[in-house]
Amino acid sequence: MSSIREVTRAWSQRSDALASVSYFGTFATYFVTLVLAVQFYGTWWQAAPLVVVNALSGVRLYVLQHDCGHNSLFSARWMNDWAGYGLSTFTLTPYRVMQVNHNEHHRFLGDLEERRSGEIHTMTLHEWQAASPGKRLVYRLYRNPFLLIPIGGLFVYAIRYRWPKNTMRIGPVGVLVHDALLLGWIALLWWLGGLPALIIYAWTVLVAACAGVFLVYLQHNFEDTYWDRRPELRHDLAALQGSSALDLGWWFDLATGNIAYHDIHHFNANIPSYRLRQCHRAIREDFDLPTIRWPEAIRSFSLKLWDEEQGKLVPFPKPDGHIQKGPATA
Repeated sequence: MSSIREVTRAWSQRSDALASVSYFGTFATYFVTLVLAVQFYGTWWQAAPLVVVNALSGVRLYVLQHDCGHNSLFSARWMNDWAGYGLSTFTLTPYRVMQVNHNEHHRFLGDLEERRSGEIHTMTLHEWQAASPGKRLVYRLYRNPFLLIPIGGLFVYAIRYRWPKNTMRIGPVGVLVHDALLLGWIALLWWLGGLPALIIYAWTVLVAACAGVFLVYLQHNFEDTYWDRRPELRHDLAALQGSSALDLGWWFDLATGNIAYHDIHHFNANIPSYRLRQCHRAIREDFDLPTIRWPEAIRSFSLKLWDEEQGKLVPFPKPDGHIQKGPATA
C-alpha cells in the first residue's frame, strides 16, 4: 500500500487554472441551462434535456464543493473555503457542516461500529435475522431503489439539509445563513421568472437529487465492498476495496466530476476531482484496481445486507430463509 500511496501523491498537485475552469465553467453551464429551460417552459421536448443538463451541472457543483471541503480544489485553503461557501447555495448543502460530516465519513469508512457516519445505512445479515417484522418492513422500504433514489434524494437535499446532523455541534449560524441565502435565491427565481422558473427549478433539484443518491449508493454498496470490526478493521482496505470505481463512460465522468473513481479518492482525498480519472486509468492495471460497469452497477441495487460470514453484500434472504451464495442476480 505504501507504493500506491507514493504514486497517487503525484496526482495530488492542485492547479488553480484547472480548478477555475471547472468551477466557473460548471457555474456557466448551470446558469445558462437554467435560463434556457425557463425560456422553453411549455415545450417539454426542449425544456427536458436542459433540465437534465442543469441537474447534472448541479451534481458537478456538489462534487466541487466536496473538493473544497477536502481543501483539494484550489491551492490555498482560503480559496477552497470561499469557493465552497459560494457553491453551497446552489447545491442546497451547508458548507461547513457538510465538510465536518463528510470527513467523519472518511474517518469511519468500513467500520461496522460507526455506520452512523455513512450516507446509506446498511444492516448486517445477523441484525436482519434478529429484527422485528416492523423493522424489516421499514428497512425494505428504505433500501428500495424506487423509494431510496427519488424520495430519499429529495428528502435529504430539500428538507434534511436545512438542518443537517451535527448542526448544533458544528455551528448553527452557518446553517441559518445558508438557508436564508437559499430562500433569497428561490425568491430571485420567482421575481425573475415567476411560477415557470420555480417549476423548472424544482425539476432540476429532483433530477440532481436522484443522480446524487444513485452515486452515493454505488460508491460503497456493491458485492465485494468492505466492512469489518475493530481491531481487525483495515483503513487501507476500507478505502480501496470498500469504495467503488465506476467506469461508466467519459460522458458520465464529465457529468459527475470524476467522483465515481471513489476508491482512490478515499485512499488519497488530496487528489482534485479534475485529476481523479487520469490517475485511476494510469494506475489501475499496475495495482489491480477493479472497476464497476453498468451491468454490475444496476445489479448492486439488489444487494441489501452485509454478510459478515461471507464478507460481502448480499440480497435479502428468500422466504425459506436461504441466503444466496455467489454473484447476486437482479
